[in-house]
Amino acid sequence: MTLADAAWSVSPESAPTRVSSAGDQAPILIVPGINGSGPDHWHTHWQRTLPNAQRVEQFEWAHPRLADWVAGLAEAVRRQPGALLVAHSLGCALVAHWARITGGRGVAGALLVAPADVECDSPPCRKLSEFAPMPMAPLAFPSLIAASRNDPYVSLSRAEGFARAWGSIFVDVGAQGHINVASGHGPWLQGLSLLDPLSARITQRRAS
Repeated sequence: MTLADAAWSVSPESAPTRVSSAGDQAPILIVPGINGSGPDHWHTHWQRTLPNAQRVEQFEWAHPRLADWVAGLAEAVRRQPGALLVAHSLGCALVAHWARITGGRGVAGALLVAPADVECDSPPCRKLSEFAPMPMAPLAFPSLIAASRNDPYVSLSRAEGFARAWGSIFVDVGAQGHINVASGHGPWLQGLSLLDPLSARITQRRAS
């Protein structure tokens, strides 16, 4: 799926009054990557924009330990059953590990943005090796991966491989860097419309 296929409906100038059925009906858990998501990150903007959004807090953001982070996500899911996960970067790998360890029960689905490749050899990726190898088993819940063509943390082909392995919808957002503050993404309001195809997949899964 390309960017156009994602049916963008949100202009950069204004936030939507109704994001999507997934955003309206389910609690949302924001799942940041390494160093957390700062005040200008789209994660933080979405947390303020979406009335039912909460952040998954971790004990140590700068030096992530897989076991600790999985426990943090598991506790957040326990407190918010049926939540929609919105993960970025290393947070996407965390979701995959959490699903492998727990079976992935208790969530409605997951939006996985710019999944960091914890097995790549480039300098940006080496500090993520605690989370290697990347789980490649199908996820038990609907998911959508949004990936950039020039992300220093993951190649487009590798992100497509994650989507195939996990059974995720794949959206190519073009050359957007790591889809973070450094790549010029503040509120990233357009990204909110990615919840729509994910919501459709969740609805389809529930009806089947």
